Amino acid sequence: MDWLHALFAKSPEIALFLSLAVGYYIGKIQFGKFQLGGVAGSLLVAVLVSQVGVSIDPGVKSVLFALFIYAVGYESGPQFFNSLGKQSIREIILAAVLAISGLATVVVMAKLFGLDKGLAAGIAAGGLTQSAIIGTAGDAIAKLGLAADEVKRLQGNVAVGYAVTYVFGSFGAILVCVNLLPKLMGRSIKEDAVRAEAAMQQGVQVLAPGQQAAAPDLVGRIYQIDAATGLTVNQIEKKHPTASITVERVKRDGKIIETTPQLLLQAGDIVLVVGRRAAMVGIAALFGRELYAVDGMEQTMERRDVVLSNREYHNRTVGDISAKTASEVRHGIYVVQLTRMGKALPMHDETVIQTGDVVTVFGSEQDVKRVSALIGYAIVPSPKTDFVYLGAGLVVGLLIGLLTARIGSIPLTLGSGGGALLSGLLFGWLRARRQTFGAMPNGAVQILKDLGLAGFVVVVGLSSGLQAVQTIKAQGLTLFGVGVVVTILPLVLTMLFGRYVLRYDNTAVFAGALSGSRSANPAFGEILDKAENAIPTVPFAITYALANVFLTLLGPLVVALV
Repeated sequence: MDWLHALFAKSPEIALFLSLAVGYYIGKIQFGKFQLGGVAGSLLVAVLVSQVGVSIDPGVKSVLFALFIYAVGYESGPQFFNSLGKQSIREIILAAVLAISGLATVVVMAKLFGLDKGLAAGIAAGGLTQSAIIGTAGDAIAKLGLAADEVKRLQGNVAVGYAVTYVFGSFGAILVCVNLLPKLMGRSIKEDAVRAEAAMQQGVQVLAPGQQAAAPDLVGRIYQIDAATGLTVNQIEKKHPTASITVERVKRDGKIIETTPQLLLQAGDIVLVVGRRAAMVGIAALFGRELYAVDGMEQTMERRDVVLSNREYHNRTVGDISAKTASEVRHGIYVVQLTRMGKALPMHDETVIQTGDVVTVFGSEQDVKRVSALIGYAIVPSPKTDFVYLGAGLVVGLLIGLLTARIGSIPLTLGSGGGALLSGLLFGWLRARRQTFGAMPNGAVQILKDLGLAGFVVVVGLSSGLQAVQTIKAQGLTLFGVGVVVTILPLVLTMLFGRYVLRYDNTAVFAGALSGSRSANPAFGEILDKAENAIPTVPFAITYALANVFLTLLGPLVVALV
């Protein structure tokens, strides 16, 4: 193994990417109905790789985790701020229950097995995966008035307890949140994530990228006129009460002619008609024979998202806008979807429109440009990320993480993770409010989440794995066993409390809240992977922010109570 040690010493990044590759491969393997997943697999492989000796700069871990948690906040910012209020009380209670049960478990296990204050605090930090406890517990030990050697010994034991229990602290949370919780609920995370997303959309069908309706609402047809002889284009378009069809192109005697409202159609004319399916079916009898394809009748249509900024339309209903907008303005434009802060709105007549809403319109290029300029500005799709906005968001988040408040001798801080999450939520919300800046495509968000979390977990495994295994050999399995109990028992108790007292009934929402209340980032990453949408992020964001405060307070409390 010396050659591996020498290789990793020269290029430790090889160990990182090797752990990712092998870990994700192992994570795909099915053991009956159980599957580790890429994050847990990467953690286990990293622990194995660490046994040959790997030194990773701790700054790498901080950067990767900041990218992950910021991307999570950015994606869920609009929903998070929309969800704040009385509906967040359950998450507050859930985070408090886990912190209290975690404290009680650590104290009881320390008394039973005769652990000193340092080991007990270290096990709390590792078993509950809250590294900040190391700092708060160390400060508390230093203020006990003990001899310098004893203070040093106890503070060293904090690190030992943390090293032994942190790896299973991460892995055990995955087992409970991703595997045990769905069994208790009787439904999978993905199943309930889809159900919750559908409920959020209020029955509005929202197609994922790559999906399309088998029978689309908007269709185009080519007809050769016979029955509509003697009618103008305007008269035909008004035959349907909602004016849901448009004559886009006319071909007469082999030539394309200008299409105007006053154009009188003649027998033999070939017309391209675009409109809503319901209108097309009802009006087809006005035309004649439908044709499959005709040279020169090709028409390119655009689907474009337009941000409503014209105050003339603010706080008006869809029905009112439709009724009071001139027909020449509406001509050729079909509203496909309405969204507000990333959430689809029902296109009912009574739906109220506000500035900042996104209107998805469909029509010819010139019609789309005309209406876009009238109501607001079009969002131009781009694969590029606004790195000015991304960098500013991370700087703000990390600065917030440096802020510390004190209650007596107990420091309260969000830390870099909590600060980056809070900043991501805020910057994601601002981006949803004003979409002329701050672009980060979905693919970019996803790679930051995947690489950030998996890389963070691998660095933890590479950094702590060797020390954890060596300490277990020296101390026996007692510390590891206590750490297992500290990891599993508070999670299980909180899970049962959430299910039967707080009445969580959605597996995806509950899993996000439970993982956040334990600040279990690897578990949350697996939950997102299972959910395949952002449903778990809002409850996670709330409980995670609270857990950074509640769990950090456990350091001085464990030192005081053990």
